[in-house]
Amino acid sequence: MSIITKVVARQVFDSRGNPTIEAEVFSKNHSATAICPSGASTGTFEAYEMRDKSNKKYLGKSVLKPIKLINTLISKKLRNQNIHNQEQIDHILIKLDGTKQKKKLGANTILSVSIAAKKLSAKIKKIPLYKSFLIKKNFKLPYPMMNIINGGAHANNGLRIQEFMIRPDRAKSFSEAVRMCFLVINNLRILIKKRGYSTSVGDEGGFAPMINDNENALKLIVESIKKSGFKNGKDISICLDVAANELYKNNKYSIHSKKLMSVKKSIKKYEQLIKKYQIKSIEDPFAENDWSSWAKLTKKTNNKIQIVGDDLFVTNLERLKVGFLNYSANSILIKLNQIGTVTETLEVIKFAHLIGFKTIISHRSGDSEDTFISDLAVGTNSNQIKTGSLSRSERVSKYNQLLRIEEKLGKFSKMNKIN
Repeated sequence: MSIITKVVARQVFDSRGNPTIEAEVFSKNHSATAICPSGASTGTFEAYEMRDKSNKKYLGKSVLKPIKLINTLISKKLRNQNIHNQEQIDHILIKLDGTKQKKKLGANTILSVSIAAKKLSAKIKKIPLYKSFLIKKNFKLPYPMMNIINGGAHANNGLRIQEFMIRPDRAKSFSEAVRMCFLVINNLRILIKKRGYSTSVGDEGGFAPMINDNENALKLIVESIKKSGFKNGKDISICLDVAANELYKNNKYSIHSKKLMSVKKSIKKYEQLIKKYQIKSIEDPFAENDWSSWAKLTKKTNNKIQIVGDDLFVTNLERLKVGFLNYSANSILIKLNQIGTVTETLEVIKFAHLIGFKTIISHRSGDSEDTFISDLAVGTNSNQIKTGSLSRSERVSKYNQLLRIEEKLGKFSKMNKIN
């Protein structure tokens, strides 16, 4: 039996240049590290992120207190635990915190240790990380949902919708999926330049041109898909992340313009956009507690497109069960730091698959070079991954890891089903 000898944490920096935690779990002869990501557009019901708010040296964003907790309390509690018993390790961490939203220790504190332990177990067993999750054979690669235009909280422009993404639905391999996205992104860059906009990028690597109308962004994407030799809605599909929490006031929404609209008018506008631009996936179309509006849109679209819950579900099993009973969505975004441990994340994925929901493994806007989610997507048979554009190394690192996994699988490599 391999046991944990100690846990060490240190302060490192994420893709936004903010402090975050790197935990390192040790056994007698090995160690493994994990870096915790951080979100910008966050749901109210997400697990708590602990920071040193009174530390002015880092503008209240340092993580020195959670690091101290890992180096003392957590290291002591996990010493001599079986590294291969992930459920027991996570149970100890959850019990040690004892709160619903990880407010005592912080989800970032707990998650960095949980992921590092999972990595170390695979390392000691001498197996690829993706083989240590739910699936033991017949591994499949996820389809990337690439963020190509940023808006909302991820960019300083006038776009209401937070993410405009593409998904290469007819790709026969992951490498082909990346190539298809590469072509569209580069043709989009040319079109943006021609129109006199900047080709600077937002937090997740997508372009952030100073466009102030959602449809103008959609038209650019459709044109770039066509210019790349593909058919919109067939070869490549457009997907949206609305992040409607940011656009909700007095039971109305400013999704489609700065002017507030009723739910009924907002749904009608969604239907028009879906038809006009062949949109195949909409994430967070309404606010996190507006269950009835979610259900209305899901019913209207009749399961013909993905309605994805992110802030709605926050990778939380209880909220997913409520959403399922209310017919509020048909897909769930999976973000480890929303819940705080690997074990709880896997429980949500298992239940989602049981009820027929699609699972989309996701990064955060403040991410790192850590590629854990790439292995998680393959190892849980999740058919999509959302990890930004082909820009910024913290995004590209996840795609590169999936290319390595595809290479290792060789002739057994297959893409997951998209529909």
